Amino acid sequence: MVTINDIAELAGVAKSTVSRYLNNGQVSAATRLKIEKVINETGYRPNPFARSLKAQHTYMIGVIIPRLNSPSTNNVLGGIDEEAHKRGYQLIITNSNQDDAREAENIDMLTKQKVAGIIIFGREMNDALAEKVRQSSIPILVLGQEIKGVHSIVHADYQAGKKMAEHALALGHRKILFVGVTPKDYAVGVLRKNGFIEEAQKNGATVQTIETTFSKKDTYQKALKFLKNTQATYIACATDNIAIAVLKAAYELGYKVPEDFSLSGFGGYESTNYVNPAITTVTYPYWELGIYAMDNLRKLLKTQEIPETIEMKNELNIKASTRSLTRSKD
Repeated sequence: MVTINDIAELAGVAKSTVSRYLNNGQVSAATRLKIEKVINETGYRPNPFARSLKAQHTYMIGVIIPRLNSPSTNNVLGGIDEEAHKRGYQLIITNSNQDDAREAENIDMLTKQKVAGIIIFGREMNDALAEKVRQSSIPILVLGQEIKGVHSIVHADYQAGKKMAEHALALGHRKILFVGVTPKDYAVGVLRKNGFIEEAQKNGATVQTIETTFSKKDTYQKALKFLKNTQATYIACATDNIAIAVLKAAYELGYKVPEDFSLSGFGGYESTNYVNPAITTVTYPYWELGIYAMDNLRKLLKTQEIPETIEMKNELNIKASTRSLTRSKD
């Protein structure tokens, strides 16, 4: 088993220098690179509990997720875990199950566990919860929702909506249905939706809206009803899961996509490639977000300055579910 002595010898530095590096102490940039190179080559992983005792703070990171069945959450978690493991941190993952009270309880519990910092997957951040985050005694980084006075990493959701609307318009669609979610989720329910609708309406399109939940089951049941009445030639869904549910309902009702209407989602979930037709979507860098989140939380732990809000880019991924409008549905 590789020890701290082995790392020091291979890097050509003193054991105390390696210890200082591992505990986020002052080490020159050149020395830091040498130590990191040896650690990466040897696969050395410091014991987070032993380090906690020496440094008087833990090498544990708390992560609060909103639900267990989200593909995007799983991808972001993968990136966080990869970077945390690389840096010698361990994760304590808690689930709020989309409940504000549980989310607040999780923050309190993780703080009592003396985690070094917390990453929260933001959703419906009410005023009380936002204030709890602001008043936290340990660094907290929020993902997906922008909160004033709190370090956040967000997606460019308004721009994503705008991109998808531009795609629909370029294909000739002017009768559009947007299937969204509650505005309590500001990023998905407001920014993403507004980006799409404002761009579409600005260019002469008529946009109707229907609100559903993030649940495929709920959306499927609603789609069985609203698909019978819509005259839309293009249906834009706030998430890929919502789009998949609409696609299932469409085929059960005898509609064909994209012959009867084009269909798109947001997220870039892998599952959009395994339905027929594959669904046009906006792809978000979820894994990269996880890595970036852990890296920025480490900077906060070292009291380094980072921007209060960081925005991640996304890209349109056109597939077979959208096509140029050659004739009106009606």
